[in-house]
Amino acid sequence: MPDAVQKHAPTNTAERLDFIRAEIRKAALGNGREPASVTLVAVTKTFPAEAILPALEAGHRVFGENRVQEAKAKWPALRARFPDIELHLIGPLQSNKAREAVELFDAIHTVDRPKIAATLAAEMARQGKRLRLFAEVNTGGEAQKAGVLPEAADAFLRDCREEHQLSIGGLMCIPPFDEPPAPHFALLQKTAKRNGLPFLSMGMSADFPSAIAFGATHVRIGSAIFGARG
Repeated sequence: MPDAVQKHAPTNTAERLDFIRAEIRKAALGNGREPASVTLVAVTKTFPAEAILPALEAGHRVFGENRVQEAKAKWPALRARFPDIELHLIGPLQSNKAREAVELFDAIHTVDRPKIAATLAAEMARQGKRLRLFAEVNTGGEAQKAGVLPEAADAFLRDCREEHQLSIGGLMCIPPFDEPPAPHFALLQKTAKRNGLPFLSMGMSADFPSAIAFGATHVRIGSAIFGARG
């Protein structure tokens, strides 16, 4: 969590949400960007519906979940009350969950292999839906993480377009936790620019100001809004 968040420590979800919005605005303006160019994806994985309600009641509508099954358990009822919710899948997607993912989500940040690209293309065509899609890049080359390797990203994006007729709008990364994030953000920015992609999903509670400096259009923030996970 940024030092500023720790120093001021707002005491409830609505206050923390306002504080993070102000920090995003400050980081955007400080880098010559419009604050509206940065979308705050409030990450609600592991948090129950009652913990999410204060953010919804404060007017926030863009949320991120890691697992299809968890999202399926809590978001349909919330959407019935707040129909303008925009839901993003930010965790790994298995091909056998693609149908449910396309039904539930408005954006998927983790397209990372040809099989999931082909499955999503077929499923979106079947359901008549167009989701915003991001390709996940494993910028640190970490064996335990999903994502296409940086040196394979251009070919993967080309295959998504040409072989699977899948429109990828942006890139996503999760830098290694034990390395400075800035070089990873810079690499993702460079890869997106080279491929003509306008969206960058990068930056979390601890490093979102740096991500915004490198052009993040979507920052994924959970604990700084909702508190520590149990």
